Amino acid sequence: MPLLLSVNLAHLHSADYTDADFTGIDKRPVEGPVAVAAPGPMGTAGSGVAGDVVYDLRDHGGDHQAVYAFAREDLDTWQKELGRELSNGVFGENLTTSGLDVNGALIGERWRIGADLVLEVTSARIPCRTFAGWLDEKGWVKRFTQAAMPGAYLRVIEPGEIQAGDGIEVVFRPAHEVTVGFLFRALTTEPGLLPRVPDAGDALNPTYAAKVHRRLAGRSREV
Repeated sequence: MPLLLSVNLAHLHSADYTDADFTGIDKRPVEGPVAVAAPGPMGTAGSGVAGDVVYDLRDHGGDHQAVYAFAREDLDTWQKELGRELSNGVFGENLTTSGLDVNGALIGERWRIGADLVLEVTSARIPCRTFAGWLDEKGWVKRFTQAAMPGAYLRVIEPGEIQAGDGIEVVFRPAHEVTVGFLFRALTTEPGLLPRVPDAGDALNPTYAAKVHRRLAGRSREV
């Protein structure tokens, strides 16, 4: 059964590689139960994970990006690629998982973690300047994009408490093809996939849905 390896919370610090004065990308595992609930609209609310901090509310946090999950297996792949140890939370993820195909998760797929928490996959993580500055790896945004292992953003459907060692159960998978990886490639390296993204329906993060709509509209005007 897929497992939650760790719940990771931010250690806020100042950095010259972010457009804001501070960043919460440095996340580290914590012990014991942690409450997770819908935080509120983007722009006014941050993380859905109690004790976590999102400093730049313009592009991060909010109900549709309440939780960020990344697979330990993908961290291990990067660990070998980069030749350095990558601890749980180092990519800024709230949840580090094991045995779960995070990038193969469908938009709208739902996970039950522990006894009560239910999360729904909404979108993929798009790498930014802050992520690149934090990792301090040459050409990081390009390398991360080419690898197409972005991890998943999720919204909270049913709040609850979780902790390291909890099981993760996929309780719903919608009937379309738009996975986290599919969405990421459509928005980055494979724009030919864009016309199929709307099949994900209302589960898609509205910000991403609007971005897809704008790009499709721009392509139609060019024809």
